[in-house]
Amino acid sequence: MSSTPRMTMATQLVLRALLADPAEEVYGGEIGDAAGLMSGTVHPILARLESAGWVESRWEDVDPQVAGRPARRYYRLTGEGARQARAELVRVPRPQPGR
Repeated sequence: MSSTPRMTMATQLVLRALLADPAEEVYGGEIGDAAGLMSGTVHPILARLESAGWVESRWEDVDPQVAGRPARRYYRLTGEGARQARAELVRVPRPQPGR
C-alpha cells in the first residue's frame, strides 16, 4: 500500500475530479463525467488507486429493484491519498482533456 500509481493523463484527470471535494463520496459515473472519461477507463484507475491506499470505496446500501438501477460503488480519497495526489499533481503538467 501507499505506492505511487503511474501518473497517466487519465489518472491525473480522475485525481483532479476526486480532489474537487476530497471528503465527498462520488460514484464512478460521476467521476467519469467530471474527468471526461469513459467508465472502462475510470474503474481500472480507481482500482489501482484503491490498491495504493489513495482511495477507499463502499457499495451503497440500496435495493436495486426499489431504486430501479444497480447499486453504486462510491469512492473518496483517503487523507493520505489526498495529500499524495496534491503532491504528485504539482509535479506533472496539467492534462488537457480530448488531446
